[in-house]
Amino acid sequence: MARKYLDIPQLDALPAPVYFRYDEFGADTHSAAHRHAWGQLNYTAHGVMQLEIDGRRFFSPPNYAVWVPPDTEHGCYNPQAVVYRSVYITRELSQSLPAQPCSLVISDILKAILGDFARRDVKVPRTDADQRLAQVLVDQLHCAPVHTGYLPYAQGPGLRSVLQALQRNPGDNRPLGDWAASVHVSERTLARQFIRELGISFGEWRQRLRFLRAIEALEGEQSIQQIAFDLGYGSPSAFIAMFQRQAQCTPEQYRRQARRG
Repeated sequence: MARKYLDIPQLDALPAPVYFRYDEFGADTHSAAHRHAWGQLNYTAHGVMQLEIDGRRFFSPPNYAVWVPPDTEHGCYNPQAVVYRSVYITRELSQSLPAQPCSLVISDILKAILGDFARRDVKVPRTDADQRLAQVLVDQLHCAPVHTGYLPYAQGPGLRSVLQALQRNPGDNRPLGDWAASVHVSERTLARQFIRELGISFGEWRQRLRFLRAIEALEGEQSIQQIAFDLGYGSPSAFIAMFQRQAQCTPEQYRRQARRG
């Protein structure tokens, strides 16, 4: 089956220092790899976008956005439908933002501005009030906490095989020691590899994977209880607590918002 490619706006220059774009992309859609002379913030109000940036994979779940610096090659893949928000920022303004691709934690203020502009279809802030909001957005990006990637990937074959197995079955509850034995290293060695190569612990990586899979599952008809058990949680309450920490809303609230969207 041929890939469904997304149209990429063809701009020679930005019409404003901060330019906003909104869209909704269907499931199993791609964008071809491309680059441009300005920075870009990629954010999904609903769903999870996967971005390939300079050969690295990044995820953009709700409450996290992916920053792409100017002149950086990138493309995206959407396994499921997403509600997309994007901000293009001139090279000059991008100089004070991270020089490398990264995930940024999106504050409530940032989400509110992006949501308000999307509802009013503001692409170029023209009024004094909207220009002030655009400046607040840029200021918020300056102080947004940085992650190298929401779900980082490993280069080494041993650690990569563990991550691939977890992706195939995110509900696998085997402890770190069992995974270490499966790749013939000590538990301490594997724990160090997670921190050294990924920057997060084994438990944190598995939790992030489960959160991403939960978002995908909530687009369907499975009950919250079934999703919780499929993802390895012993009770729905434990799953709900994890999801609420990550998304600042319960799974049921997220599902209702997604369906309204």
